[in-house]
Amino acid sequence: MLTTHRKQAILATLQRDGQVLAKALSEEFGVSEDTVRRDLRELAAEGKLQRVHGGALPSSPAAVDFSQRQGISTDGKSAIARKAAGLVLPGQVVIVDGGTTCVQLVRHLPRTLQATIVTHSPSIAVELIDHPGIEVILIGGRLFRHSMVAVGAAAIEAIGSIRADVYFMGVTGVHPTAGLSTGDLEEAYVKRALAARAAEVVVPASAEKINVASAFVIGEASAASTLVVESGTSEASIAHFTDMGIAVLRA
Repeated sequence: MLTTHRKQAILATLQRDGQVLAKALSEEFGVSEDTVRRDLRELAAEGKLQRVHGGALPSSPAAVDFSQRQGISTDGKSAIARKAAGLVLPGQVVIVDGGTTCVQLVRHLPRTLQATIVTHSPSIAVELIDHPGIEVILIGGRLFRHSMVAVGAAAIEAIGSIRADVYFMGVTGVHPTAGLSTGDLEEAYVKRALAARAAEVVVPASAEKINVASAFVIGEASAASTLVVESGTSEASIAHFTDMGIAVLRA
């Protein structure tokens, strides 16, 4: 089998099964595991999959920069954001992550809401200018332009002083075994620190983020208390999460 045909078969299997194993592929193709691993490396370099120990998982298309993400699943994000915004209660201290879905979320908050929003995203803070009842606490640090959020030691130190009711976490991948993931190591550290300071973690997850993985792990999937997904999301794609005891809300 030619390399091109092998790669096409790998991607077809990945789409069908949600994962591939190097050993099983080598047996199926009648080639060495080293050959399969080379195929996986090359496909990963092209952004077509995410390599993990022993094989590969689907790669998240959401692991692109902020401006590019604004055009992905726009209608789905808006519906999810509206549903997530409805979870914010008056008087709460709420952490809102960076990212395009979270920008949509704060746009759906009522103008009359009385609450405290903590964020490490200047974009989120700017969106809340016209909400007089919302106190905005902006966490500083080094600006990571890819996602328009503050990262680094200063951000993590400031996070340690927060106790929040809920954290709306932005991710690029939600996978039952690979967990919650994102495309940058420092972002993963900051998200993990924020999750540790909230009583509840809500993950808004549009279709392209479900059952895929990115390079850097934030935590186990069970770190999320709730997933907010699009209304048309199939039961099969979220069954693993509900089996873990994660609440799944449809937008």
